[in-house]
Amino acid sequence: MSTPVKQYYALQGKKIIEAFKKRNIEAYYCSTKEEASKQILQLIPKNSSVSWGGSMTLKALHIQQKLQEKSYDVLDRSLAKTPQEIEQLYHDALSCDYYLMSSNAITLDGKLVNTDGTGNRVAALIYGPKNVIIVAGMNKVVADENAALMRVKNQAAPINALRLNKNTPCTKTGKCGDCLSDDSICAHTVITRMSRIPNRIKVILVGESLGY
Repeated sequence: MSTPVKQYYALQGKKIIEAFKKRNIEAYYCSTKEEASKQILQLIPKNSSVSWGGSMTLKALHIQQKLQEKSYDVLDRSLAKTPQEIEQLYHDALSCDYYLMSSNAITLDGKLVNTDGTGNRVAALIYGPKNVIIVAGMNKVVADENAALMRVKNQAAPINALRLNKNTPCTKTGKCGDCLSDDSICAHTVITRMSRIPNRIKVILVGESLGY
């Protein structure tokens, strides 16, 4: 059922897709997370190697389980039994055919803004995997770069730090303290303004509120 919010998201999505085209980024709009899951599977050829970064959005789509049920070579770090295996999977993911992730924020003019602790997710976005598929709810859309950075610092990061049981100032105050804590999940910030390789980065915008 179409609601004013759904209509608004669709209008915004259309404009953002056009902005992405100018930046060599392939983009799609899906009204629901179910449609988004189907779109992901349509984009990934059978027998491809696939991995992903930590993402509550991907978890909401149940896409990891769907990939494991099909004929894909899945690199899943959650199955690793030792820290050494986890580290190896981080490295292996950088050479996979398709890497899945979300984005902390997306601007109306088609920029992706992401902040990481370890850096494996933004590293894969920048270079390595042949294709990167980003899935993001329209709740992550903001006006511009400044608004994107504010969203990351004062919404996405504190909530994720709480989710991961980190001992950082933002888990006490709810806002960024620009900390240098050993537990900080804000070590690397990347703003992606274009893809040098046309359509290597693919973005699926979802007309729902997903992730943090």
